[in-house]
Amino acid sequence: MTESDGHEPQAGSVSVPEGLVTAVVGLVHTGAVPLGAYTSAELTVVDAVVDFLEARPADEVLAEAVRSLAARQLLVPGSGADQIQVRGDLGIAVTFQRRARMVLDARITGARPGEPWRVLVLPQPERICLMVRIDALGVHELSLRTLEETLRIVADWLPQGPWAPSDAALDADAVLAAAERSALLTAVHYTTDGSAEIAGERTDLVLAAHRERLHAFVRDSADPARLVPKAGRNRSPRDTVAALLGQEPAGRREEPR
Repeated sequence: MTESDGHEPQAGSVSVPEGLVTAVVGLVHTGAVPLGAYTSAELTVVDAVVDFLEARPADEVLAEAVRSLAARQLLVPGSGADQIQVRGDLGIAVTFQRRARMVLDARITGARPGEPWRVLVLPQPERICLMVRIDALGVHELSLRTLEETLRIVADWLPQGPWAPSDAALDADAVLAAAERSALLTAVHYTTDGSAEIAGERTDLVLAAHRERLHAFVRDSADPARLVPKAGRNRSPRDTVAALLGQEPAGRREEPR
């Protein structure tokens, strides 16, 4: 599906078969499209979401990932001497990741067995999203879903409860320490230089479920290291996620702030 320099993946060029994006977008609108599960090393080898991974794997781990992908015919020699071709579902994932210009990075504490602790959402112009769900073992499960389905999945996974009354004096650290479940949502808009992402505008939101109430905090504009209660919490968790993505759900109107 895509080709890049075999020695320097991050600097490689990309080519996409004609009609691929249109065909896949049409398929997503009929149902979710699973793209498989991969390790961080396998994603690093093909330069997929590498700027959002925790750390670069060791060289020997990357070498094993190359062998694993090659054995599954997902990584094959390209048309040029220094080119590689990423095939199958992994190639589709790389294609849509490189089309995105923002990512929602959501992490939770208090994850239950079998559910991810981190989710990446990369929206596309066609109101679909590339979703990456990461579990405690570091397995990255990739899929393409409609915006509506993505919003539902992420909202259901976040801390739940009715909004707590706004209290400007509330101690964020104390609430987070006692919370049954909390989440950090970071929306990052970025541009690209080759295939490398360059982060730009960033928005952080912290949610915490405590005593059957949902609290929201943002960074203090005067002191970014400090969290302060968020005012105007009239949105549902679903619409809160949509707002962070900059894409309100179809057929919904933004509630007053």
